[in-house]
Amino acid sequence: MASLIDPRYPLCELHRHLDGSVRLGTLLDLAREHDLALPAKTEEDLAPHVHIDGAEPGLLAFLARFHWLLEVLVDEAACRRVAFENVEDAAREGLDYVELRFSPAFMAERHGLDPRGVVEACVDGARSGQREFGVRVGLIGILSRTYGVEACARELDALLACADGLVGVDLAGDEAGFPAGLFVPHFRRVREAGLRVTIHAGEADGPESVWSSIRDLGAERIGHGFRAAEDPALVAFLAETGIGLECCPTSNLHTSTVRRYEDHPIRGLADAGVRFCLNTDDPGISAITIGHEYDIAASSVGLTPAQVRQSQKDALEMAFLSDDDKKELIKQKVEKTN
Repeated sequence: MASLIDPRYPLCELHRHLDGSVRLGTLLDLAREHDLALPAKTEEDLAPHVHIDGAEPGLLAFLARFHWLLEVLVDEAACRRVAFENVEDAAREGLDYVELRFSPAFMAERHGLDPRGVVEACVDGARSGQREFGVRVGLIGILSRTYGVEACARELDALLACADGLVGVDLAGDEAGFPAGLFVPHFRRVREAGLRVTIHAGEADGPESVWSSIRDLGAERIGHGFRAAEDPALVAFLAETGIGLECCPTSNLHTSTVRRYEDHPIRGLADAGVRFCLNTDDPGISAITIGHEYDIAASSVGLTPAQVRQSQKDALEMAFLSDDDKKELIKQKVEKTN
């Protein structure tokens, strides 16, 4: 089957967690280097402990896989390596632009690292990867709402200290337990710093979470957001304003927020004119590539080839890039394919 990815147009991914994309080989290397105990000693044997294959989906099973990814983030050098390899993997998948998001507090927690040091390491690793592999990279810092309002303020301090290395800030974690309205002061600071805003919403909680993320926090994009389909007024608003959804179909199956590909609301949202793009979310856990989402997940969801091609164009339109940078990416792609 021919790929639905248009090779003549930039391929962009906007929702990929840096800390959810660690190679099995890197896990083994860092474990040996730092004398850490992993549940297996080969990639083949380690894979069932890290990857979700669809046989046992569910949020708890999904989150449990992060244990081993965080276990090896023992110092800033490990964080830098993971960031660098994320960019290399993006290049291997044919991406022209990728936005990698990460929570410095989440990455720092297991081994008591300094969150600011984690940010600096990720910025340095991503910049090195960009120079080495020619993939343009935008970093998005995450506030992990699950840690609470005060902890997120400290996490934001670490991010803003390195604001020149970021393109935006996200809010992720326990969406229902820590609603967007709690974080209004945080995102006022984000916007004042000149950073863009994307918010995880409308995945574990309903449409009101999406409304609040837009109205209270200034979200320009929504991570996941498929539960917007439950509110016709919200669907119409998204279609009218062009506020897009970062769609992650396979990840939604693996967290059991959607039961089957065929049940995913994105097809109806696309039919209603809502802008969206396709993403891997945590490819190191879901064991997928961006190509899988375009060529397998999208058709399983029921998206038409035209909708998939439009999502590729919308990914660039939704990217946290200037208009000039977007035009340059298109120009570079045309030159490569001619």
